[in-house]
Amino acid sequence: MPSDGHRWETLKALRNSSKGRLHYNQDVLEECRSLPKLSSYSGWVVDHILPNTLRHTQENGPSSDNPSSSGSASGLYQSSLLKSPVRSTLQSLSPSTLNGTQNTHESRFTEPIALQSSPAIKVEGCIRMFESASGIRATEGLMKWQEEQERKVQAFSEMASEELKKFDELKELKMNKELRDLEEVMEKSIREALGHQEKLKAEHHHRAKILKLTLREAEQRQREKQAEQEQLRKEEGQVRLRSLYTLQEEVLQLNQQLDASSQYKDLLNVDLAAFQTRGNQLCSLISGIICSTLESGIPTAENQAEAELALQEMQDLLLSLEQEITRASEVKKKNEEEEARVKRQESQVQQGPGVPAQSSAPSPSPTGSQNEDLQGKVQDSTLQWYQQLQDASAKCVLAFEDLTSSKDSQTKKIRTDLRKAATIPVSQISGISGSKLKEVFDKLHSLLSGKPVQSGGRSVSVTLNPQGLDFVQYKLAEKFVKQGEKEVASHHEAAFPIAAVASGIWMLHPKVGDLILAHLHKKCPYSVPFYPAFKEGMALEDYQRMLGYQVVDSKVERQDSFLKRMSGMIRLYAAIIQLQWPYANRQEVHPHGLNHGWRWLAQILNMEPLSGVTATLLFDFLEVCGNALMNQYQVQFWKMILFIQEDYLPRIEAITSSGQMGSFIRLKQFLEKCLLRREIPVPRGFLTPSFWCS
Repeated sequence: MPSDGHRWETLKALRNSSKGRLHYNQDVLEECRSLPKLSSYSGWVVDHILPNTLRHTQENGPSSDNPSSSGSASGLYQSSLLKSPVRSTLQSLSPSTLNGTQNTHESRFTEPIALQSSPAIKVEGCIRMFESASGIRATEGLMKWQEEQERKVQAFSEMASEELKKFDELKELKMNKELRDLEEVMEKSIREALGHQEKLKAEHHHRAKILKLTLREAEQRQREKQAEQEQLRKEEGQVRLRSLYTLQEEVLQLNQQLDASSQYKDLLNVDLAAFQTRGNQLCSLISGIICSTLESGIPTAENQAEAELALQEMQDLLLSLEQEITRASEVKKKNEEEEARVKRQESQVQQGPGVPAQSSAPSPSPTGSQNEDLQGKVQDSTLQWYQQLQDASAKCVLAFEDLTSSKDSQTKKIRTDLRKAATIPVSQISGISGSKLKEVFDKLHSLLSGKPVQSGGRSVSVTLNPQGLDFVQYKLAEKFVKQGEKEVASHHEAAFPIAAVASGIWMLHPKVGDLILAHLHKKCPYSVPFYPAFKEGMALEDYQRMLGYQVVDSKVERQDSFLKRMSGMIRLYAAIIQLQWPYANRQEVHPHGLNHGWRWLAQILNMEPLSGVTATLLFDFLEVCGNALMNQYQVQFWKMILFIQEDYLPRIEAITSSGQMGSFIRLKQFLEKCLLRREIPVPRGFLTPSFWCS
């Protein structure tokens, strides 16, 4: 309508006027600036007041003065009702909310409020139409903004999709590249692993091959070692078997001497049958030992020790018989001398006093005078030393006399156990290995130190008897010398293992060393060196025993057997003076070292030689100890060798008969070879440092 248009123009003009541009309260301005909003009572007004007002107006009829205004207001109201967003807002409310609102407003507005005038309604309608138009414009702007935002969102979404797609493609490319790189790395790793595996296989095969070869070599060495040990065991068994045969031969010879003593049956007051019966039993015992060892294969050290004990008992038996024969012979000789003296007195009485009595003393032999001259050349200090050793040996025998002469069965058992404990380990000495040699030494050292040792399945100790230590020391020294007399005499290489143990025992137990020298000097006086003199009134057999010969039943042993025994003992002595026990303290001095060897060599060259004996002993001594003396004394030693060749050999040759030239020729050739080479060779069987590691 035209009036409506003028109102709007009026409103715009008022708004653009100076008053319309005035600044009012901030709250009012804020309400004007903000989008038009309906109050919470608008719905209730629309639903309750406006319908009542319209109804009241219709009842009263339209105003006459301004019908067009009412009609326009009514139409505006209706259009506003149709277009107003209030109803849509109210329709969106829940019934409970409307009821609550209604109740609240009903409590405040109990009576309907009537509009005072139609202009107010028109103004309200204009306001509502403006608000409606503003809402529509706002809605359209909002819709445009929303569409624009939706387009932007769509664009951004498409852009994001593209970027995501590109990112996915790049990621896929990167993943594919990484996958390919990983596959390449894996293939490379697999190839390297396969190559390493092949290399390991090759190394494994190589090592397996080497291991097989090493194992085969070890098995071969083990077999060779076992074969060598078996061979050594057999050789040792053969040595023991030969020793058993030697012992059997000696026992048989002694038994024959017992049988031969029957010629003194009338002279003796004892029963010879008991001696002969015991001798036959000992022969049967050794024969049984040999038979049992032949059946079992190889004789043991216990078998040899048992045979040696049987031989010792046979020797003691024969010695007892000889003592009985000697006493009976002395008694008979005294009786005969008494009878001869009585007869001479009777004959002198019959012949008269003018006839001088003849002396019955024998004239000294040339041999006796020669040995007296030789005796005079021995140094007094050497004779004094010799006599001191013999006195010490005799005192040691007296110290355990009660142990040897006791008839108590328990004492006899202790004596037998001590003898076995001292002699059996010495019989077990061999050059097989250094470890076995050390076992023998440790066993002997423990026995001499008073510790219990195992012997024959029993525990033995020198503390079992107060005289046990002296007895063991004496028997041990005697056994060492016997080994030289028998074992070394038959096998020259055995000198060094025996000498090594003997020197070790000597260093820790000096009394045993003195007893070894005493036994050695008694059985081989040439080891002093000393030539015993023949004294007036001495029996020839006693003198021969002093010279070292074995005399049994007035029979002297053969010269070759005598020289063989002397050679074995001199070789053992020469080995002892140059060997030092390797496990002893290096700073400790050898108790009987090379200086004694030099003294022996010098003294024997100052004495007149004996036929056969001197040449043999010089050769044996120089062959065993010459290399050590050469290294020790050097120029002085070679001067002595030249003296032997140029001066002493002619003296030996002058007294040597044609049948005894063997020892002289052997010595002469040995000296010539050594002087030609300017060296004394290392003796056969010498114990090298590697031996002690075996």
